[in-house]
Amino acid sequence: MNKRPEPPFPPQPISPPGLEARMEPKPRYQAPAYRPAGKLAGMKALITGGDSGIGRAVAVLFAREGADVAIIYLPEEEADAETTRAAVHQEGRTALLVPGDVSDAGFCRAAVAQVVAALGGLDILVNNAAFQKHRRNIEDISLEQWDRTFRTNIDGYFFMARYALAHLGRGGAIINTGSITGLEGSPGLLDYAATKGAIHAFTKSLARNLVERGIRVNCVAPGPVWTPLNPAERPAEEVEDFGAGTPRGRPAQPEEIAPAYVFLASNADSGFISGEVLPILGGDTVAG
Repeated sequence: MNKRPEPPFPPQPISPPGLEARMEPKPRYQAPAYRPAGKLAGMKALITGGDSGIGRAVAVLFAREGADVAIIYLPEEEADAETTRAAVHQEGRTALLVPGDVSDAGFCRAAVAQVVAALGGLDILVNNAAFQKHRRNIEDISLEQWDRTFRTNIDGYFFMARYALAHLGRGGAIINTGSITGLEGSPGLLDYAATKGAIHAFTKSLARNLVERGIRVNCVAPGPVWTPLNPAERPAEEVEDFGAGTPRGRPAQPEEIAPAYVFLASNADSGFISGEVLPILGGDTVAG
């Protein structure tokens, strides 16, 4: 087993939304030990927040399994998106870059149409884009922050699913990114945790809604993962011990989370699984 970075971590010179290219140590997304089996051969996938972190690792493994990939990202994350595109091309697959903000319903509709036209269809939607900002007290959360968190983290998931469904056929899959915070809560992430809990409920409800249409909906709920999301908006002293509280004593790397998305996207592996929230917590356990 390759030894992966552990706390303490040095200060990270990034600010929201956070460029992965400037992080040190770099998040690991290449998954060199992962061996493909053609599980997604010929499929078309759309990944929001695919420029970095978990989204990038998912894009790479989807491509390794034979899928063409489109990624949505904020325009200021262009440099990271180009790195993801190069990584997908290295796997021999097509990568389409679509800059924009998933909190905008009009953009989501146009983005889905662009992806379908460019790739020739759509089989998999991965809702992964997220916004978070730690606040110590509820009084510290502005109405603007509350609105932005919900607009990005849950409204954006709804928008993308609604417009993607016009193109997903039987055997299609929607995979949402939840969080341990949505299962256990988080005192410093009231709004973020609330959206993740909503994502879990949205997953289960949409799965039941779509079962007769043959479209599966599942969710991956990770614990701490070494991505730009946390270091970009937290002080250096809080990032230093990021992930140290897990049983493994470190955060997960994106390449350790991405295989779960492959599993949930593959009808060969998870064709009978829908409506599940899969926690990935480095040995920790949850009640539900």
